[in-house]
Amino acid sequence: VSVRVWLLSALEAVKVSPLIEKVGDHKDLKKLLRTRTNVLVLYTKTAAAGDAHLKLLSDVAQALKGQATIAWVDCGDSDGRKLCKKMKVDPGSRQGGSMVAFLKDPSGPPLWEENPEAKDVVHVETEKDFRKLLKKEERPVLMMFYAPWCGVCKRMQPIFQQAATETKGKYVLAGMNVHPAQFDGLKQEFSVKGYPTFCYFQKGRFLHHYENYGAGAADLVAWLKDPQPPQPKTPEVPWAETDSAVFHLTDESFDGFLEEQPAALVMFYAPWCGHCKKMKPEFDEAAEILNRGSDSPGVLAALDATVHKAVGDRFKISGFPTLKYFQNGEEKFTLPQLRSKDKIMEFMHNPQAPPPPERSWEDRPSSVSHLGSEDFREALKKKRHALVMFYAPWCPHCKSAVPHFTAAAELFKEDRKIVYAAVDCTKGLNHDVCKQEGVEGYPTFSYYHYGKFVEKYNGDRGVSPPRPIARCFTDIDRLKEVRAE
Repeated sequence: VSVRVWLLSALEAVKVSPLIEKVGDHKDLKKLLRTRTNVLVLYTKTAAAGDAHLKLLSDVAQALKGQATIAWVDCGDSDGRKLCKKMKVDPGSRQGGSMVAFLKDPSGPPLWEENPEAKDVVHVETEKDFRKLLKKEERPVLMMFYAPWCGVCKRMQPIFQQAATETKGKYVLAGMNVHPAQFDGLKQEFSVKGYPTFCYFQKGRFLHHYENYGAGAADLVAWLKDPQPPQPKTPEVPWAETDSAVFHLTDESFDGFLEEQPAALVMFYAPWCGHCKKMKPEFDEAAEILNRGSDSPGVLAALDATVHKAVGDRFKISGFPTLKYFQNGEEKFTLPQLRSKDKIMEFMHNPQAPPPPERSWEDRPSSVSHLGSEDFREALKKKRHALVMFYAPWCPHCKSAVPHFTAAAELFKEDRKIVYAAVDCTKGLNHDVCKQEGVEGYPTFSYYHYGKFVEKYNGDRGVSPPRPIARCFTDIDRLKEVRAE
């Protein structure tokens, strides 16, 4: 009876409904969650601090009587304090950002700045706060510039947190989400070209980056005690300067070389291109046989189209690698299917025209807006909602996603506020746009609001259609709700 009287008096003190269940014991909370199917728990710093929320939730509890349960934990009393600590809840922290994040993705992780385990990390929200921190802080500062969606960032955060706790008082470890476009100037200033980027400061002055992304907390702490600049990376030897049997061509030598060869297969490549790097060993091995054999059916040659642009432009090279077959100096075929040594050898011994190329997505009529480096920024600025699919034509998951994406674009084609856009990351200078937008795999779906990045869709690329605007392309009613905004 005494407990019941106390409970009622506590609830009456803040004028809340008796339908709100006050919980102060962990076992009681577990039982409540186990026996009820629809539970909302309010944690407050003190009884008085929850006054406004409790009044509102009293009305909610009355309206949902029998359908939902609302529970209250007062972290200000002795029992509640223990429960809040056990549940890792800090009702005194700011929760606005986490509410936004939760509503965007209820199953996603909490915001880093609101994770109790990251309490020793200084979380910086604005450029003004960042400048203020550097100006006033006497201790060395290690700043982690990150993006919320970045996989490497998520893996590094617990390590960073542990290092912050171990070095508390001696160093300041801070984190800042700089992916939004408003921080482009800051990223340029400190050479933030990918996520995460770690910058070390002493007395407000930037000294150098920390680049050991495979480090543990102990490695990070050891480095802070003796911070050294990154070791210079051994520059990659250009392919043309390696001991390769491939004939490497230039703008000047290209035509003369092909006129001397009855048959030649030329690989147009870019040094940064991952698929080119993967193919080089296969091309080299085939060249060892074809270029050094006395009865070879033809030779293999290569041209860096990012350096020798005149030839690249003449043959309209827009993606890498591109393989073209020449006979007596004249172009015969473009061969996208040749990627292995065996396929190359087979073709050179029996050169046949490739099957007709599949019509590209960009060339097929649809309501998808295909953007490139020249119009990407300008096109998105004009749209309230923009969902962009960054893709590569060869990517199987991209091909699976195209029908879903195209169908959604068709549904919204009359709405001038909404655009479904696509960027082919293998085409020309689009590679730079994709890199700037944090594209790490294909397809990547990003949602923009008047040109500003908002979030990424991180679902299964191969199964589920993208959802950032409508949450699910197959849910027509929800699509109409968005359209009605």
